[in-house]
Amino acid sequence: MTLYLDTLLFTSNIVAPIFFIVFLGHLLIRLRVIDQGFVTTASRLVFTITLPALVFMSISRMDFKAVFNPVLLSYFIIGTLITFTLLWQISKRFIHRPEDLGVFIQGAFRGNYGIVGLAVSFNMFGDSGLAQASLLLACVIPLYNVLSVLALSMPHQKSGFNLSKPLLEIARNPLIIAVILALPFSYYGWGLPIIGNKIGNYFANLTLPLALLAIGGSLNLKSLRNTSGESGWATLIKLIIMPLVLTGGAWLYGFRGQDIGILMVLFGCPTAAASFIMAKGMGGNAQLAANIVLTTTLGSVLTLSGGIYLLRIWNVI
Repeated sequence: MTLYLDTLLFTSNIVAPIFFIVFLGHLLIRLRVIDQGFVTTASRLVFTITLPALVFMSISRMDFKAVFNPVLLSYFIIGTLITFTLLWQISKRFIHRPEDLGVFIQGAFRGNYGIVGLAVSFNMFGDSGLAQASLLLACVIPLYNVLSVLALSMPHQKSGFNLSKPLLEIARNPLIIAVILALPFSYYGWGLPIIGNKIGNYFANLTLPLALLAIGGSLNLKSLRNTSGESGWATLIKLIIMPLVLTGGAWLYGFRGQDIGILMVLFGCPTAAASFIMAKGMGGNAQLAANIVLTTTLGSVLTLSGGIYLLRIWNVI
C-alpha cells in the first residue's frame, strides 16, 4: 500500500499543475481577464511557433544512436496504427458529425508523452529511462501528428476518398516540420549556437502554460454535459482499454523491465494538450477536445499510478 501511495503522490504532483492551469484559464475567462480572442490567438501561436520550438528542442538534444531500439519502436508504431484503424472503423458508426469524429479519434489515442510520459519514465528508471523515452518521443511526435491530421481532415471530405488534402496538411504541419528539422541535429550531434538555444528555450517554455490556459478558456459546464458521452468513451479507451490491451500484448511478446514500463506509460498517458490546439486549428470540435484533455488528465492520476503499482507488485518491472 505504501508503494501505491508513493506512486499516486508522484503522479498527482505531475498532473496537478496541469489541471491547475486549465482551471485558471477557465476562471480568468469567467472573470473577463481573458476572452475568446485570447484563446484563438494563443492557440494559433502555440500551434505555429511555440509547440514546434518545444518539439525541436526536445528531439535535437537527444543522442539518437545511443538509445535506438528498433524492436520497441516497431511495437509502438504497429500498436498505434492498429489502434487508430480500429478506432476509426468503430467510431464512424456512432459519431456522424465530422467535427466530432476526428476529435474523438485523436483524443482516444494521442497521449501527452512529451510532458507526463517523460517525467514518469525518469522517475521510474532514471537517466536510462529518460533517454529511451526521449527516443520514443522522436517517433511519437511525427506519428501522432500524421494520424491526427488524417483524423481531423478526412471526415470533412464531402465526396470520395482523396488523400491530396490530408497529405498537404501533413506536409505543412509545423510539428512535423519541426521533427524533420530536429532529427539531423540528434543523429549527427549538432548543437545550436548559444543565442539560438536561449531563443528556442524561451519559445518552448511558453508552450504548456499558453496551451493549458487556452483549454481552460474553452471549457464550459454546458459543453461538458453535452459531450459527456463522447469524452467519457474517449477517456475509457485512452486510460484503461488501450494501455491494458497494448501493455498486455507487450508482455506476451516478451518485453520486460524498463521496456514494458515505458510502453505502459506511453500508452496510458492522458490526452495531449496539443490535440486541442490541432482541433481548434483544423476546424474540429475544440470544446470536445478540451473536455477530453480535462477528463483524461484527471483520470490519469489513478490509472497511471495503478498501472505502475501493478507492474511492480507482479515483478514485471
